[in-house]
Amino acid sequence: MKKEVLKKMIAKPGEKHKVSGFETDFTANLNKEDAEKLLSENVEKLSRLQDKLYAQDRYSVLVIFQAMDAAGKDGTVKHVMSGINPQGCQVFSFKAPSAEELDHDYLWRIYRCLPERGRIGIFNRSHYEDVLVAKVHPAIVLNGKLPKVTKVEDVNDKFWKKRYRQINDFERHLTENGTIVLKFFLNVSHDEQEKRFLARLEDESKNWKFSAADLKERQYWDDYMNAYSDMLTHTSTDEAPWYVIPADNKWFMRYAVGQIICKRMEELDLHYPVLTDEAKQNIEAAKKILADNKEKEKPTPKKVQAAKAKKTKTIKDKSRSRTK
Repeated sequence: MKKEVLKKMIAKPGEKHKVSGFETDFTANLNKEDAEKLLSENVEKLSRLQDKLYAQDRYSVLVIFQAMDAAGKDGTVKHVMSGINPQGCQVFSFKAPSAEELDHDYLWRIYRCLPERGRIGIFNRSHYEDVLVAKVHPAIVLNGKLPKVTKVEDVNDKFWKKRYRQINDFERHLTENGTIVLKFFLNVSHDEQEKRFLARLEDESKNWKFSAADLKERQYWDDYMNAYSDMLTHTSTDEAPWYVIPADNKWFMRYAVGQIICKRMEELDLHYPVLTDEAKQNIEAAKKILADNKEKEKPTPKKVQAAKAKKTKTIKDKSRSRTK
């Protein structure tokens, strides 16, 4: 992916952003066939990179997806991660917090799901729900029973500024300790979302994907766009920038996400562990033992003759048994 293409999809840290400033149907002059071919190549590449990541056991990768409903989060995870060894990958989806989670700070449930070294962790929605859904519906914040936040009026600009700072500190802490944070906002247009909702309603095999709650939240589209704009402005950092991926064309969205993940992992200089001299000597000793055992098990003329004699005796014994 060319640098100028990548620049169109990154929310530059330190700048003010509006979601409307990013295209939803941008394709970088690629067609569907070429994008799908490139995605296939990236799937294979990602498989090799993940294998080294797991073996090296020094870094972890956290991939975060945020988007409006029907933007294609599930499909992107399915297609981009299709070649990864399941042992080295884990996916978590964050819904409304449980009673137990509400008795902790909002990052507690996130900490519990972070990928350990050597693994790729995928968040389908994340801690950003607490500055998106909660910002559109501030009464949600009151469920967290925070000190000095007892009414909606307490959930003000000062409150959100503090929460953005907490998230930035959290992600900085992760990156400084070996977790690569990759954040993708799948940017679908209002019209395209409507088309996908209709497709879910008209196709029985997709009916299960539709929720009346999705349609209800669509009524707050402008509020969500403002919340996403603030998220991009305040939490796109040098350590963990936001990538705003055009989502109206799923084939381009999947290619772009796969390309960015591969590029970032290639920058880590991943490699298989280098063995110590002692480990190398042990391997050579093991090879010799296995070779000697194989030599001992190799059939000799004497062993072959004995096996034939035993087989002949067995046949004769069976023949006598039948005649009795």
